[in-house]
Amino acid sequence: MPPRKDPRVDAYIAKAPAYAKPILTRLRKVVHTALPEIAEDTKWSSPHFDYKGIFCSMSAFKQHCMFGFWLHRPLLASLTAADAATLTGLRRIASVEDLPDDKTLTRIIKAGAKLNDAGVKPAREKAPPKPMPKAPPALIAALKKNASASATFAGASPSFKREYINWIVEAKSADTRQRRLETAVEWMADGKGRNWKYEPKK
Repeated sequence: MPPRKDPRVDAYIAKAPAYAKPILTRLRKVVHTALPEIAEDTKWSSPHFDYKGIFCSMSAFKQHCMFGFWLHRPLLASLTAADAATLTGLRRIASVEDLPDDKTLTRIIKAGAKLNDAGVKPAREKAPPKPMPKAPPALIAALKKNASASATFAGASPSFKREYINWIVEAKSADTRQRRLETAVEWMADGKGRNWKYEPKK
């Protein structure tokens, strides 16, 4: 099977810095040798290789190249310690001498292909929860004067509190801030959330 090459990748390599050309050329050759059925593409302005979905990519920068896999973390976990260290080193390749031998690189590529064969998907990292904004002193003082509002606020969810706090502190003028503060206390005294008008009626 002839390599399924894309002329846009040829153009990318041709325009790459001089140090990067032999690196990209060798990576491309080893990828096609390891997986003859792989297809080239370009995504996010750099060469990509597709094998049963997005597989791996290479990029050239001013002083280093990068070669990585779409399933980087699952691949790391599946490799030996030595190959995992090699894979990590492929994120910054300053010269062709930094590349591992073809046998090692082929082994890593084939290990990555097994993950795509199995239909493994990249794990989505959950964004850390937003820290709770600090309640302004005026709100704290107002709540102390209204037992019902204070009880509602104390027992409310973080999102409930955040909506009220942000609404108050984001006011552009002192007058607007005061009006929102008074309204917030009034609504909370009735057990209402910041957006109670848009909540479905029970």
